[in-house]
Amino acid sequence: MAVRLAELVSYRDLIVNLVVRDLKVRYKSSVLGFIWSLLNPLLMMLVFALVFTILFPNSSIPHFPVFLLCGLLPWNFFNTAVMASIGSIVSNAHLVKKVYFPREILPISTVLSNGVNFLLALVVLFIMLFVFGVGVTPWVLLLPAIILVQTAFTLGLAFILSTVNVFYRDTTVIMEVIIQAWFFLTPVFYPMDLLPQQGTVLGHVLPIQRLVYILNPMASVIACYRSVLYGSTVGGAPGLPAMDFFVRTAITAFVVLVVGYLLFTRYARVFGEEV
Repeated sequence: MAVRLAELVSYRDLIVNLVVRDLKVRYKSSVLGFIWSLLNPLLMMLVFALVFTILFPNSSIPHFPVFLLCGLLPWNFFNTAVMASIGSIVSNAHLVKKVYFPREILPISTVLSNGVNFLLALVVLFIMLFVFGVGVTPWVLLLPAIILVQTAFTLGLAFILSTVNVFYRDTTVIMEVIIQAWFFLTPVFYPMDLLPQQGTVLGHVLPIQRLVYILNPMASVIACYRSVLYGSTVGGAPGLPAMDFFVRTAITAFVVLVVGYLLFTRYARVFGEEV
């Protein structure tokens, strides 16, 4: 692995070029260009705000647009990066067959290009923090660590799914259903407190909220974003995330990254034959 990582570093210029290429392709023939990275989350926020403040009013969540963006932006990054990375090997078959380079560069560049869009979209969130009077606290310094953990988890899934898709091309269709269900199981547009503390399943009492945090890393990641940027739904100021869940999520994310990378590199040698 050390040799492959050293080789990967030597190809860093290629990664940068592929990220730039992905960004150019995304905004090609677009009148507003990268400004869509700012408008897209803003428009989504307006739709959700319209639904949950006018059609189904819920005054229990203060500064609802800020609360929503703190969950929606990280989820959009995760969703678009994972779905785009699934076909990163197959869609670049012409490169895989003709030119040698570390194949992991393809899913990495896909995740990073979506990461750039995420960072641009954060501008909208910071503007909204000041518009609604939430402001920015010193806890925002933890934001890079949270982004790093989310990126590691996303990249690990990207390695796994892009590998599986080389052999089973219906991976994208299956993941579309899974991602949609995953979205509703993640507290993006609702607070975690909405879920019951405990529930009975097949006669067993289970800690529902705790299990959601443990079994769904994105729930913990989004909770961390909200902790350092938004605060709590009861009016609490931004503060330190729940470190037990954050550390557990960080460990999970990097385990998924290592496992995904090992799986990817194991099968990378036959990608040229399969695509």
